[in-house]
Amino acid sequence: MKKVSRWLRNILIFFFTSTILSVVILKYIPVYVTPLMLIRAVEAVMHGDSPEINHHWVSLDRITHHLPQAVMASEDNLFLKHSGFDLEQIQKAQLEAREGKRQRGASTISQQTARNVFLWQKRSWLRKGLEAYFTFLIEKIWGKERIMEVYLNSIEMGCGIYGADAVARLHFGTTPDRLTRSQCAYIAVSLPNPLERDSGHPSARMRKMHNTILKRMNQIDTFPRDLCAE
Repeated sequence: MKKVSRWLRNILIFFFTSTILSVVILKYIPVYVTPLMLIRAVEAVMHGDSPEINHHWVSLDRITHHLPQAVMASEDNLFLKHSGFDLEQIQKAQLEAREGKRQRGASTISQQTARNVFLWQKRSWLRKGLEAYFTFLIEKIWGKERIMEVYLNSIEMGCGIYGADAVARLHFGTTPDRLTRSQCAYIAVSLPNPLERDSGHPSARMRKMHNTILKRMNQIDTFPRDLCAE
């Protein structure tokens, strides 16, 4: 029993030390690759295709403030207010699941960022637990501005496209600081299913959703305020 206890203690010490250290390090250095990027590359190889990763890190001050506003309007309108978890949306999702309705996501931008950077995409109770743990860490260590910066640089925005710089160049032929309000709304519309929804060539349904996002953006504060001179 003593050996088992010592073994478990060492595992826990290693886990907490390594995870906290990794979160601290990534507070200051760019996230150049994520698990999802590697998974997509492996999937491409398995299908006989060439892996493609279009990704270039840019700081938040080089991304138009319309894009944080659009993703908050689409994905997490309480991002600036909650501490990482939107309990109301979680409860609604659980209730709908019990009623047999179509399962929908209730993940905040903080949760999505934790999952993209540190974990895998396939759902499981283990992943949910680790996701909650990493969400807590990045909220406490990174803060909202860094979370948004990492999110906008790591999120999948199309086939082989990751982050604001890549989607701006490949879908709109521009740079992330010059994306228009309308283009940002189309990007936000694509996020729930970026492999099926092309922000550069929106379908009729996407255009309808785009108008809804534009209206919601009027109710979202610009973020971060000190970068919004427009």
